[in-house]
Order: sequence, then C-alpha cells, then structure tokens
Amino acid sequence: MRYTVVIPSRYASTRLPGKPLLDIMGKPMVVRVAEQALKGGAERVIVATDDTRIRDAVLASGVAAEVCMTSPDHNSGTERIAEVVNAVKLGDQEIVINVQGDEPLIPPENIAQVADLLECSQAPMATLCARVTGEDVFDPNCVKVVINYQGDALYFSRAPIPYERNSFRAGDMSAPRGHARHIGIYAYRVGFIRKYMTLPPCEIEALESLEQLRVLYHGYRIAVTYAETDPLLGVDTAEDLERVRKIFSEMEKKNKQH
Repeated sequence: MRYTVVIPSRYASTRLPGKPLLDIMGKPMVVRVAEQALKGGAERVIVATDDTRIRDAVLASGVAAEVCMTSPDHNSGTERIAEVVNAVKLGDQEIVINVQGDEPLIPPENIAQVADLLECSQAPMATLCARVTGEDVFDPNCVKVVINYQGDALYFSRAPIPYERNSFRAGDMSAPRGHARHIGIYAYRVGFIRKYMTLPPCEIEALESLEQLRVLYHGYRIAVTYAETDPLLGVDTAEDLERVRKIFSEMEKKNKQH
C-alpha cells in the first residue's frame, strides 16, 4: 500500500520554543520523527514547515525526507497539510498520514496501521487510540475518544468521557475502565483534506481546541481502532523531553550491546 507521511513542524511553541530542533541524542527532534515515519513504510516523508531553520536542519541531517515550505498563517496541522498536498500535486484518492512533529517515539507499525485502517474503511479519515486509566482520564492534555459499534468516533473531548456517574460521584477516581485516549495520528484521503478546507469552523472545535471535531460536526466519519503498539510519550514539556532523551539513550545502549 502506498502512502505519504506529512510531518507539520512549526518553530513557535508556547511551552518549548524551537521544539522541532531540540536535540535528542545528537539529532533534532523533527529528524527523529522523520526516521520513525520512514521505518513505517511510507513512500514519501515530507516535513511541512514555515521556518527555514527547520528546513535547513532536516536537509543537513541526511534523512530521506523532503521539505515543503508552507505559510506561517495556518491554524492547524491539517491546514498545513492541505497546502502540501496541493504543492506536490497528490491525487484525490492518495492516502496521507499526519504524524505529529513532537512524537519522536511514535511506533512505525502504528503509522502503517492507520494507513491500512483507512484503506479498508469507507470513512474519509482514520485515527488510533489506546486504553487510558487513573488520573490520565482527568488530564485535559489527554484527549479522550468515544467509539461506536461500527468503529467510528462519536466524540473527542478533553473531559473525562464517558463519565462514570456513580463512581465519580462517590469520589472513586480509580474506577475508569472503558476510556480511550486519542493518539494524535491521522490518515486522510487527499480529496477529503481538500474538502476539509471548505468546512467552516464550529463552536465545539473552538471550545475543546480539537480540530477533528470539525469533521464530526459536519457529519463525516472518522474510523478509530486501538493501536497495535501503545505509543510512548510525546514531547509537550521540558520534563517530557528529558524522559524521551533517557529512553533514546537506553535504546542506543541496548543496540550497541547487540
């Protein structure tokens, strides 16, 4: 199966300025993400950025990824990807995977899995999820998703959904068992990316700050399944970065031993 991975990568970040270029064991974060995407079997990997520093770092790294310069005015990764698919003239039926630029530990098999999910679905868009329990259910940075019996998303939220009325009312925060956290990876058919750009923003999208809610609001399906490999953490904070660096360091030590 043929598909293209696009990695939206912007320099500005409120919590970690210059996040795509932060060093992880000798390589910029965005290069680590591109390497994982290439391991997933993508035909093309394209870093979509609005900053020449990111472009130069990717090109200097030697990683087999392309770079597409995009407008600094996009409000979401999907908008940035829409510019890319038009710039490189992808056909409407081709599949594009949106891999977040702050996921240097994303399992390559998950990239291939979401592409296969879309290929086998009538939905125009697909994504992945994983089990979530404990305090993470109440963390607004951990986006929850509720899925129907057909394997389509009903809703995404930063709130603890579904809400376990009896347990939560009794103060039992260890009860969550049917919750799923959204993994921020998307597969689209290119024609739907172009369609998405014509859909007006909606109130729930703004309230939750979740762009995928625009898709559901306008009546389109998003196929969802559980990831084959539970992904490790992405990088949102300085603490996350240090944990990721430690994981990469341990991985490199193991590789040298073998």
